Amino acid sequence: MSDTAHESGGAGPSHRSVEAGVAVVVAAVGLITVLGSLKVGIGWGDEGPKAGFFPFYIGLAIIISSVINLYQLFTVADDGAVFATWDQIYKVLTVVIPTAIYVAVIPYSGIYVASALLIGLFMMWLGKYSVLVAIPTAIAVPIFFFITFERWFLVPLPKGPIEKLLGF
Repeated sequence: MSDTAHESGGAGPSHRSVEAGVAVVVAAVGLITVLGSLKVGIGWGDEGPKAGFFPFYIGLAIIISSVINLYQLFTVADDGAVFATWDQIYKVLTVVIPTAIYVAVIPYSGIYVASALLIGLFMMWLGKYSVLVAIPTAIAVPIFFFITFERWFLVPLPKGPIEKLLGF
């Protein structure tokens, strides 16, 4: 991170709190992995290791690593560094939230319609392109990927009701 974050007001979550939060979330993922592995078995069967053997130890390593990170984090004096300003976080969220919505919409609309909407939205909203540029591009890019994946590589991508209606 550059020093500009510290110079531009400095208001935002502290580096220490973000690092602690990430360590806790990663430890929770490790715990979920360990608990799931215990359900399917972590020992050895007649044919070798059971399904949970390797995931159990991976989850355990994740938990141990997170605990080490938390220990190191709280044994060093807090320097008061800011992770990012709220303005910087807002800029990141302007991309993350629409992208998350895009991913959630794909099963219902299909990848081509969702992609056209996302491309058009991003071009007009974040890129400040005119409608005359954004709409043709938003239509052309999914068509290009349809031809590339569906026709040339024969890789089917998720389709929604519009593609099914058109017979794609």
